[in-house]
Amino acid sequence: MTIRVLLADDQALLRATFRILIDSEDDMTVIAEAADGREAVEATEEYRPDVVVMDIRMPHLDGVAATAAICSRPELADTHILVLTTFENDENIAKALRAGASGFLGKGVSPETLLSGIRTVAAGEALLSQAATRALITRFLAAPDTDDLLALPEAVKALTDREREVVTLAAHGRSNAQIAERLVLSPLTVRSHIQRAMTKLDARDRAQLVVIAYQSGLVQPQSPA
Repeated sequence: MTIRVLLADDQALLRATFRILIDSEDDMTVIAEAADGREAVEATEEYRPDVVVMDIRMPHLDGVAATAAICSRPELADTHILVLTTFENDENIAKALRAGASGFLGKGVSPETLLSGIRTVAAGEALLSQAATRALITRFLAAPDTDDLLALPEAVKALTDREREVVTLAAHGRSNAQIAERLVLSPLTVRSHIQRAMTKLDARDRAQLVVIAYQSGLVQPQSPA
């Protein structure tokens, strides 16, 4: 299956470079471009891409607001957002993750990392830069956001003990394979627990599940991994 990508960046040269790179791959193609956040929302509504590669700083409507607009619409639930930024510890990244972005990358990443990142978020997995995730969690994600609570206590209580255990390990950055090895489960069973937890907590994908885990208090930043 071909991954359909929308590029949202106010720099035409960068969009052209990304288009050439992405279109050179057999399993993905660029279906549309946007020069600002407003255009990104409109193009997402029109073309329904699998992945939006979203610059976090754009005119008219920035990447955070555009992400929130896209992720708040049920009809766009199959679209995943990959945020690109020059500042990997920017508070805006935390806001974008809260809004529903599947992850982020710095603009200086290698072509291989960008392509891998697109494939990762297209599959519904989280892409959280290891260099910045700890700082983001400590400074922003673990702090309750009273303007946009992502998980009510009742929803968290609905998780089984095993689901809580799996979500906790996922929130500490463990992959399904690593969780399976630690809990002596099959990766398929771990994936099932993750999916059920996402459904109960109304999380779009694994990245938002991680945000919910911290903001709801289910996982504490100082907890042992």
